[in-house]
Amino acid sequence: MNGLSLVKPIFSVPRHLLPFGYGHISPNGVLTSALAAAEALTGLLSFAIATGLFYGRFSRPKAFLQFSEVAIIAPYRGITAFMLRTAPHKNTNLIDAEARMTLSMSIEENGKLVNKFYTLEMEMYKINSLTLSCTLVHPINENSPFFGFTKEDFDTIEGEVILYIKAFDDLFSSTVATSTSYTFDEIVYGAKFDMMYTENDDNTRTILHLDKINSYQRVPLE
Repeated sequence: MNGLSLVKPIFSVPRHLLPFGYGHISPNGVLTSALAAAEALTGLLSFAIATGLFYGRFSRPKAFLQFSEVAIIAPYRGITAFMLRTAPHKNTNLIDAEARMTLSMSIEENGKLVNKFYTLEMEMYKINSLTLSCTLVHPINENSPFFGFTKEDFDTIEGEVILYIKAFDDLFSSTVATSTSYTFDEIVYGAKFDMMYTENDDNTRTILHLDKINSYQRVPLE
């Protein structure tokens, strides 16, 4: 045959033993079809729900703010003031930050302990740009619920100061919020915070020392 020869195969497989492709497999009957449809539906829904939960959990904006472990009662313009400190601990720019303080305190009325809530007036509620450390100050004047408090009062009375902060984060282009609180046993009476930022050698940049956010020194109160 023009130089061509037929090669006899070594072995052969009957047609009915050849493997079928995936497309040839299908449910047979009403019950199996309903089971396959339900399995496909629940599988797709489970995958969609899991994807949404993971995306919502890891993509949610977070306020990267660090707070001092203690609050202090410090001298302030001839009086005293309740102070706490916060600072951003990521390379982020928080703008239009707003802060609110609420005091929850147990006081005795008619022989019974009742919980009272007070809004603490602050020296500054809004901060245009929160890039360095910030000390939030509540002056203790005649209008303050802390007016007349001594160290013994903070040691014996049960109370807690709740702080809430919200700001706009440029990184996420979204509003972020966070909160913290200080019980009375976390308030240091008669102290002031140490400076936690310095200039570099050529005075061109400001260095923020986050390890000093809890650093304070004792001072006498008049």
